[in-house]
Amino acid sequence: MRFFLSPYQLAALAPYTDEIAGLIEEKQAFLAHPKGNFRKYLNVVNHLPDSVVSMTRLDTPAVSAGTPADISGEERQQLEARLKQLSPWRKGPFNLFGVHVDAEWRSDMKWDRVAPHLPDLTGKRILDIGASNGYYMFRMAARNPELVLGLEPQSAFFCQYLAVQKYVNQKNVACLPATHEELPQMTGFFDLVFCMGILYHRRSPLDMLKEIHDCLKPSAGTLVLENLVLEGKNHVCLFPENRYAKMRNIYFIPDLAVMTSWLVRAGFKDIQCLDVTPTTRAEQRKTDWIQTESLSDFLDPRDPAKTVEGYPGPVRAVFMART
Repeated sequence: MRFFLSPYQLAALAPYTDEIAGLIEEKQAFLAHPKGNFRKYLNVVNHLPDSVVSMTRLDTPAVSAGTPADISGEERQQLEARLKQLSPWRKGPFNLFGVHVDAEWRSDMKWDRVAPHLPDLTGKRILDIGASNGYYMFRMAARNPELVLGLEPQSAFFCQYLAVQKYVNQKNVACLPATHEELPQMTGFFDLVFCMGILYHRRSPLDMLKEIHDCLKPSAGTLVLENLVLEGKNHVCLFPENRYAKMRNIYFIPDLAVMTSWLVRAGFKDIQCLDVTPTTRAEQRKTDWIQTESLSDFLDPRDPAKTVEGYPGPVRAVFMART
C-alpha cells in the first residue's frame, strides 16, 4: 500500500517538492519500523481485503466505495471486523462495500453548512489541517482540485484514512502523519486551507492563524475555519481552568467578536461568519463505531446547556476569510 505521496502528488507541490520529500522520508522511516498504536493499526490496514471496487461516490453524505455485490458475505464480515479494529471513528459516515461506518460525528451535516460557500475548487491546491480520516478531503476531491493535502498525526485516524483511500483511491488526495508544525514553510502556496476543530487546541491561536495566512496565496487565498465559540459579540474569551466537556488541551474559546478580531490581526479580510450551531445529539452521538464517551456524557445531566464542568455547552461556528 502507498502510504504517502505519488509522483503526481509530489509534482503538484512544486516548488516545495524537495522540502516535502524530506518530511516524507522521515515519516516513511518511522513507519518502516512502527511502534505502539501505529504498529497495531497499520497491521489492521495491511490485512484489509484486496477487493475490486466497481464504483465510488464522493458527493453523497456517506463517502462510498464498492457495492455489496463486489465482495462475498465472508469478505464483507472480515472487512467490517477490520474496520472496527480501527475505532474510534470520529468523522464520517463512510460506506465501503455495503459496510456502513456510522461515525460519532455526522460530518455531512457540517459539510452541508460549508459547501455552498466554497469557491470553485477546480485545479486548486488545498491544505486540510487535522484531517482526521479524510472525510472532508474526499468531499472536496469531488470538486476536482489539483491536490488536497491532509495532515493527521493521530495513529488511528491516519490509518482510517489509509483504509478508506485503499478503496476510494483518489489521486488528488494525500495525507501525511504529521502536525502542522512539521510542515515546511510553504509561503503563498495554497489556494484554500481547511482548519476544522483545531484552533482551540492551540496555546497561541493567533500565531497559528498568522502561519495559515502566510501559506495562502496573497490576495487570492481562502481559509475555512471551524472553532468552538461563545455566542455573542462581547469581546470575551473563555479559558477553561482544566478541562472543557471532558476534553484536555482546550485553551481559548472566543466569542464571535474575538474570533473576528483574531482573523483581522492575522491579516485576513472579507471575514464572514457562515454558521453558528450548538452541538446536539443529532450531530454527535455514541455509535457502534466508537468505544468511548460522546456528547451526552460531556453535558451536565441536570442542565444540558452546560458542560459537566459548568461551562456553556459546545457551540461551533464556521468562518470564512480571505487573504
